[in-house]
Amino acid sequence: MPDTASMNKLSAVMSTYSRFPITVTKGKGSYMWDDVGEKYLDYTSGIATCNLGHCPDSVQLALHEQLDQLWHSSNLYHIPQQTQLAEKLTAVSCFDQAFFCNSGAEANEAAIKLAKKYTHDHQLSHKNQIISFTSSFHGRTGTTMAATAQSKIHEGFTPLTPGFNYCEFNDQAALEMIDYDKTIAVILELVQGEGGVRQANKEWVQTLVSKSKQHNVLVIIDEIQTGMGRTGSLFAYEHYDIEPDIITLAKGLGSGIPVGAMLAKHHVSQSFQPGTHGSTFGGNPLAMTAGIATLNTLTTDHIIANVVQLSSKLFKELDELKKNIAQIEDVRGLGFLIGIQFSHEVSPIVKKLRDKNILCLVAGPKVLRILPPLNTTEVEINVFITALKNILTDQEDAS
Repeated sequence: MPDTASMNKLSAVMSTYSRFPITVTKGKGSYMWDDVGEKYLDYTSGIATCNLGHCPDSVQLALHEQLDQLWHSSNLYHIPQQTQLAEKLTAVSCFDQAFFCNSGAEANEAAIKLAKKYTHDHQLSHKNQIISFTSSFHGRTGTTMAATAQSKIHEGFTPLTPGFNYCEFNDQAALEMIDYDKTIAVILELVQGEGGVRQANKEWVQTLVSKSKQHNVLVIIDEIQTGMGRTGSLFAYEHYDIEPDIITLAKGLGSGIPVGAMLAKHHVSQSFQPGTHGSTFGGNPLAMTAGIATLNTLTTDHIIANVVQLSSKLFKELDELKKNIAQIEDVRGLGFLIGIQFSHEVSPIVKKLRDKNILCLVAGPKVLRILPPLNTTEVEINVFITALKNILTDQEDAS
C-alpha cells in the first residue's frame, strides 16, 4: 500500500508513484538501508538498473575521477567518452554506431525516429505502420506509450500517437496477418518485463525476423531491461541467433546513472545526420564514464558467468518450490529476469518479503518479479529462497 504519511510530507511532488513505506538512504552491493537503519536485500536492482549492485567500486571510482574534470558539455563539441563507450558497445555487439540519450524511453523514441527516417530516405512512402506486440512496454512518452500494447497504459491519454498496430506476442499465426509491405519496423522485447516476464519463443522470433528482412522491415529489439547481462548474455538477442537492425539500451548501462543508448547497423544509422536528432544531456561525460566503467566490469569480472551459474540454481530452487506449493502456477524468465506466476494477486507476498527485509516487485497483479544484482551470491539467493518458502508454506498451512 502507498505510504500515505510520506505522500503527505512530499506533497510538492506529484503523485505519480505508489510508494512502499520505506525511505532509502544508502546502498552498497545487494543491499539498501532505510532512514532508521534497517538493511534490505534488494532483489529489484532499482528495476533492473543496478546490475552490478548499488555503488559498485569500479564505477564509483571512475565517477569520482570524472567529477573533478568535467560533468557536462554541449554535443557541439567532441566528447571523448562518447567515442570510447560507442567503440566498446559496437565491439561487443553486431552494430556499427551508437546514439546516446538519457533513458530507455528516449532510446526507443530515437529508434522509432531512425526507422521512420530510414523509410523516408529509401523512398518507401507506402510504409506507414510500426508493429509492436501485446503486453509490451516501451516507455511513457507520448510515442513510446503508443508503441506499448497495453490498454491500461493508454487510458486517459488518447488520442494516441498514430502509426502503431499491435500483433499477438508469441503467436505464429499472427505473423501471417502482418502487412509487411506497409510496415516500417517491428519493435519487441525478447523477455517482456512489465508484461509479466514472458519470454519470446525462439522459432517465433526467427520467423518474425526472417519475414521482416524479406520485406525491408527494420527489426528493433528493446533491450532496456534485458540488456547489459541480465539474461545471462550481454544482450538478449544473442540467445536467439538473430541480428537486429537496432537495439535500445538504458537501465543497467550506467549502474544507476541516467544513460540510454540506441545501437544500429550502418545501413540504418546513416539516416541520422546533423540536425535530424539530438539530446542536450545525452552522452555527457559523467554518464559516459558510468557506462564505460559498467561495461568494462561486466565484460572482465566474470559477472555474466555468475548470472548463468546462479540463475540455474535459482530456477532449480523455484521449480522445486512450484512442485510443493499449489498457488505457484509457473516459473519463467531468463537469467536474472524471473517471474513467478501465482493463482492470486502477489502484492501480499511482496509485503511479507519486505517484512523479512527482502525487496521484490510485481509484473502484473499475479506475477512476482525477481531481479537480483548480477553479482549476487549463492548465500543471498539462499536467504531469498528460504524467506519465500517460509511465507508460502505458512500460507498453505493456513489454508
